[in-house]
Amino acid sequence: MYDFSKAQLQKLVVHNIGNKYEEESLALSKQSMDIADQAIEQVLFNYFFSPFKKDELYNFHHEDSLDYNEVYNYVSEVFEENLSFYENSVNIAKHLYTKSNHPNIKSGELYIVYLKGCVFYDEVCDAVGIFKSENKETFLKVFLDGENYQLGCENGINIKKLDKGCVVFNTSKEEGYKVCIVDKTNKNNDTVYWKDEFLGLKPLDASYFNTKNYMNLCKDFVKEVYNQENEASITDQIDLLNRSIDYFKETDVFSENEFKDKIIKEPEVISAFEDYKQYYSEDKEVDFKDSFGVSDFAVKDNKKYFKHVLKLDKNFHVYIHGERKFVEKGFDTARDMNYYKLYFRDEN
Repeated sequence: MYDFSKAQLQKLVVHNIGNKYEEESLALSKQSMDIADQAIEQVLFNYFFSPFKKDELYNFHHEDSLDYNEVYNYVSEVFEENLSFYENSVNIAKHLYTKSNHPNIKSGELYIVYLKGCVFYDEVCDAVGIFKSENKETFLKVFLDGENYQLGCENGINIKKLDKGCVVFNTSKEEGYKVCIVDKTNKNNDTVYWKDEFLGLKPLDASYFNTKNYMNLCKDFVKEVYNQENEASITDQIDLLNRSIDYFKETDVFSENEFKDKIIKEPEVISAFEDYKQYYSEDKEVDFKDSFGVSDFAVKDNKKYFKHVLKLDKNFHVYIHGERKFVEKGFDTARDMNYYKLYFRDEN
């Protein structure tokens, strides 16, 4: 979908964004940075762009008009008038500072870059990157002092952990450009400001979001409805989750009718699923599609949240990936204990 491997980092400016709520300051660089060291440039390139591996895309958005979306306007000026890069980096920094008005938002460095030679759907285009580092880590230093090695420590940025990022591709301007993002911090609803408050993005109607939304629906349905309170055993729950994941792994085009017939199967469970889907759609403000292309990236990203483990007291954890018919539950009256019987052919 997008490829940065042949791209070149043309310009870079760094500002520091304090927490406005805590009355921390906004510190602006006086000019763009000259990157003469190729090793540093490669480190920065990997730090900025290696986290972008999903086909999760957005557009800039404003409910009234795109003209009112600040970042969209600043980025547009950069694309149209390349000489305004520094001035608009300042505008972007000031805009982010005004949105950093919550006690849980961390201060940090803001990096704004101009990139040439990106590939987006086989189209070569420029891009603007906006990145923020919020978390510092302690690094151990080993150095030679005379004939002996000594130890020291410094605080710095882990170049393998980008906290927040956004890349705006210079394509489809009238639709709000094509944008990809990373947000590794501030998952709390009170502090999710990067995508909504600062950037003002809305998701494209793409396979990634459709797949992700439906997988989340399945997971939450099992957790909240198809559970022990409603006479569904834990093994039945795991079985439904496993079959759901297998369906998304094995099909290219999702069909809701096929999913209900092949995966959910039982009419009363289908009815409960449909009721829960309507509630979930209204509560989460999610519009579910009856049919859509399945995103392999979304399946890979979200399957890790599906429970496969059957926990038995503190003695055993049973990982169930196979079919429900190979697991039987019983009760031993002599020992006054439950038991599970597992059927298999090979032992490793």
